[in-house]
Amino acid sequence: MHQDSPALTAGQERTAERRGLRKVGAASLVGTTIEYYDFFVYGTAAALVFPKIFFPGTSPAMGTIASFATFGVAFFARPIGSILFGHFGDKIGRKRTLVWTLLIMGLSTVLIGLFPGYETGVFGIFDNGIGIWAPILLVGMRFLQGLAMGGEWAGATLLAAEYAPKGERGRMAVYPQLGPACAFFLASATFFLASVTVGATSETFINYGWRLPFIASLLLVMVGLWIRLSVEETPVFKTHLQNKKLESEPVKLPFADAVRVQWKQIVLAGLAMSTLFAMFYIGSTFLTSYGTGTLEFSRTMILGFGIIAAVVLAIATAAAAILSDRIGRRKVIAGSYVIAFFWSLALFPLLDTGSPIAFLIGVTITLSLYGIANGPAGALLPEMFQSKFRYTGAGLSYNLGGIIGGAIPPILAAQIVAHYPSIWVGVLLAGLSAVSLICVWALPETNNNDLNDAPVDEALQP
Repeated sequence: MHQDSPALTAGQERTAERRGLRKVGAASLVGTTIEYYDFFVYGTAAALVFPKIFFPGTSPAMGTIASFATFGVAFFARPIGSILFGHFGDKIGRKRTLVWTLLIMGLSTVLIGLFPGYETGVFGIFDNGIGIWAPILLVGMRFLQGLAMGGEWAGATLLAAEYAPKGERGRMAVYPQLGPACAFFLASATFFLASVTVGATSETFINYGWRLPFIASLLLVMVGLWIRLSVEETPVFKTHLQNKKLESEPVKLPFADAVRVQWKQIVLAGLAMSTLFAMFYIGSTFLTSYGTGTLEFSRTMILGFGIIAAVVLAIATAAAAILSDRIGRRKVIAGSYVIAFFWSLALFPLLDTGSPIAFLIGVTITLSLYGIANGPAGALLPEMFQSKFRYTGAGLSYNLGGIIGGAIPPILAAQIVAHYPSIWVGVLLAGLSAVSLICVWALPETNNNDLNDAPVDEALQP
């Protein structure tokens, strides 16, 4: 005879709830790790080999500038992705939308690894290359990467934040924020292994070795899909759908609502996030190029330093996110930007000493400052917007910061280093840090907001 299972005790219920939260955290972490891994292997390749593969007829300096220009294409695609996927994320759900962002990012990355170069083929196909089509296809895939990234970040952070218990959103939302650190570690480690295995300066690495990290992302995508498909839709979005059934108002576009109701928050948050992006992409992709090119360090050493810096970055990100639950998001982010202002002015004089240890310190501190700001951002932006357009609003804010801080500074930095003293790169970063600091303090504190009752066009007062 069938017997009903006994009721769970309070302790068992808490254990089951924690297990469920860890599963959600894993889904958001694995997804963003894969997305950022795909994104960053491109950045590493842009610094190490793309000038030779896709822009062989240019000088080394112009090849680097052109390579980072294609890197920047994705940042201009990200706001488009945040609008497109934000629309579906706010309409049909976070989970279903995140599956599509993962597929688009993964497939476009694998294709980059299979493309022939300007003058070099791959796997015996197009042995003489495909000429101008090589950089054109590269830009196309880079655009798709940016499109997917534009929809990925907001969905992953919402997946974590909307499941989080009250008072622990910083701790929960740190899972997707750890994705960049894990991805940078994997990207650096994969290129490091490829470099050690086939030789950092060999023709084999130039022609084939660099392709392995791109093609390997297919395995990561399969793992990510399996985990994401096993997670339920967030309870906050389920409540939102139930409330929509009771409303008689006409359906509106999430993008139009977000811009109409909370455009000030979008603009200010975008400017506030710009230094976050600048510190990361200068600290990772640009300094990889600067170390191998200007300072003439070996690729293997630079990639090894990247692995070390990624570990410190993960620790800084987690600590900052947890601290933001106690003292507030703004204070932690603002503290990072104050330090970033002074650090930016000291960074390149330190690097130009030519010491490998100085380079390791420079990369590690630059990325740690990014992590201190990025950790709380995973909770700050979702907390700022109403549930009916939260996916769109959070994504727009974050990716606006990506254009200002992630696309433009690396391109300008490459041009500055080619024609002027490197200290001017530090001046550029310091100026951006000052602007972001002002914008952070102009935003309201959000750590006590209820995601089921998000603020409605509130005044932007501290």
